[in-house]
Amino acid sequence: MNTQDPRPGAPTPGRVWLVTGATSGFGRSITEAALDAGDTVIAAARRPAVLDELAATYPGRLVPVVLDVTDAGAVDATVAEAVARFGRIDVLVNNAGRGLVGAVEETTDRELRDLMELHFFGPARLTRAVLPHMRSQKSGAVVQMTSMGGRLSFPGVGAYSATKFALEGLTEALAAEVAPFGIKALIVEPGSFRTSFAGGDALRLTAEMPDYAETVGAVRTALPDSDGKQAGDPEKAAAAILRALDSEHTPLRLALGNDAFDAITAHAEAALAEARAWESVSRGTDFDD
Repeated sequence: MNTQDPRPGAPTPGRVWLVTGATSGFGRSITEAALDAGDTVIAAARRPAVLDELAATYPGRLVPVVLDVTDAGAVDATVAEAVARFGRIDVLVNNAGRGLVGAVEETTDRELRDLMELHFFGPARLTRAVLPHMRSQKSGAVVQMTSMGGRLSFPGVGAYSATKFALEGLTEALAAEVAPFGIKALIVEPGSFRTSFAGGDALRLTAEMPDYAETVGAVRTALPDSDGKQAGDPEKAAAAILRALDSEHTPLRLALGNDAFDAITAHAEAALAEARAWESVSRGTDFDD
């Protein structure tokens, strides 16, 4: 680690966070909120030099590190070095990610696999790497940054939602498995926030087929056009996440933003209504005896 940290083994005040995708968006806001709370943050990113100025503002408490979460060896090494230096990891935030817009038929195997590596296998690997240390200290929290697209989907975001659905399913089981060890799991489901998600390298588009212009075309245009105009405030989101983690009853899922709350609750109500409408068919498939 290229850091300005105190000597290895020195007592570390506050919590120790490991945040991926820490240079921008939610990752940056969570990092700054944790630092403002007096905690130490290992800020992982592909280009951590972006954080040099912030590191100078918080000497010894912000540790920028290079990490590609799809690199299994790098994941294990980063966690091992963090524990060796600070003695613990209290909060893991799996935040690194990007967007992908395209119809299911337009999405290649490579695009889908690459996104799954970034949004699912990488976070799963990091989670497995920190859990032995959290179990040993009998405390800790794993924060999975998913999306309202982790609970519902719509044309053009099938691949993206598939990766987030997968991470949410894994984490729902994880939460019950690690609760006896004093470890929390929090799934964060933001709507549209003013981050870099909708612009630049953070958003990719599949090759376009004219057949899907009517169902997916509007999303291809609307999402990039929303960049910088979203209603959600990342700093308020970070504060909400810290509040949830500090609560005695941390929720399993936390929707953030009016759009996310409205869409998720409407989707849940529609799913319940559909289940009730087909209840007799569902219940009529057991053996008669």
